[in-house]
Amino acid sequence: MTAQTISSRLPALDASAQHHCETVVAHIRQQIQDQGGWISFADYMQMALYTPHLGYYSGDANKFGHSGDFVTAPEISPLFSRAMANQVSQVLSQTGGDVLELGAGTGKLASVMLQQLSELGQLPNHYYILDVSANLRERQRQYLHSSLPESVFSRVQWLETLPDSFTGVVVGNEVLDAIPIHLIHWQNGQWLERGVVYEQGFAWQDKLLKEASLVTGIETSELPDNYVTEVSPAGQGLIASLTAMLQQGLILMIDYGFSAREYYHPQRRQGTVMCHFQHYAHDDPFIYPGLQDITAHVNFTAMAETALAHGLSCAGYTSQAQFLINSGILQMLEAVSPEDSGRYLPMVAAVQKLLSPAEMGELFKVLALGKGLELPLLGFLQGDKRHQL
Repeated sequence: MTAQTISSRLPALDASAQHHCETVVAHIRQQIQDQGGWISFADYMQMALYTPHLGYYSGDANKFGHSGDFVTAPEISPLFSRAMANQVSQVLSQTGGDVLELGAGTGKLASVMLQQLSELGQLPNHYYILDVSANLRERQRQYLHSSLPESVFSRVQWLETLPDSFTGVVVGNEVLDAIPIHLIHWQNGQWLERGVVYEQGFAWQDKLLKEASLVTGIETSELPDNYVTEVSPAGQGLIASLTAMLQQGLILMIDYGFSAREYYHPQRRQGTVMCHFQHYAHDDPFIYPGLQDITAHVNFTAMAETALAHGLSCAGYTSQAQFLINSGILQMLEAVSPEDSGRYLPMVAAVQKLLSPAEMGELFKVLALGKGLELPLLGFLQGDKRHQL
């Protein structure tokens, strides 16, 4: 599908949005010019998503929920967050400490988890939130203040950077997919890096790969010619930073992705980059820069190997469906009477979306990285797939 075809199917921009988009294009175009006419896709993605006041996650547009561009699991059902809290509670009961949420979105995951942890008698001393967007931080503050008792809300603190040391549980729901990635292209027996130029608009241009470390561990013997895929050194860098910080506890990362074997499958020859604008998904990152989300699936093997190299253990890896079932989501659903159809039927539909292989159940995975833990983790008691990493 061409860019023109895709843009014709997207909602039209109003004057303000069009001006914002043009400002972002001008900013990235200038950076391309300053860097000699070519930038990596990682640099493009970084600017389109995170440039202060301009990037998608730094602007004022509503991104989450039915009125935004996509719906995340905490928005679909509070049972997702309650099940997550059951796993968090198990770890806090052993380690004590705090909770740190990366990229807290609307704040719904934090709100429901804190309420569930309160019911379980396992409230952390602090619930830290690290979010790059000042706009989202303010929205989270308002939402959490209105949805939580003051005694619970007072435990929430926002951070500008990762703490030097941390004990407890780190949660990242759909964080790794939005970290800038490098595009690489296997052609004629060599690796190229696919970058971005400006020629009456943004366009692709390949260059011979200079950073050999980007493709370390990728087996090329079965890859077809003209094979495009991604690598995420920044994602691995985040995992390395988290492992350096963690004294005891658990890192839980929930996202869509695969093991390396699946990620670099010969048939996945166009990569996994996806964009989201007002609930329309497509694969052209050059449309509406600054106004649409740009993501890539996660290579969970690379994330686990990074953690292992920095002294953590891989404590679990499974599908979102299996994790939520292990963590009690079906029992929580059963606690609602089917006779209360106005409440029960929407909850069933929401849980079906979270668990169904055709929806989020299998594509989304949960990776657990631990340090100093003794108990088998609740969310991975059945269906642990660490052997697939």
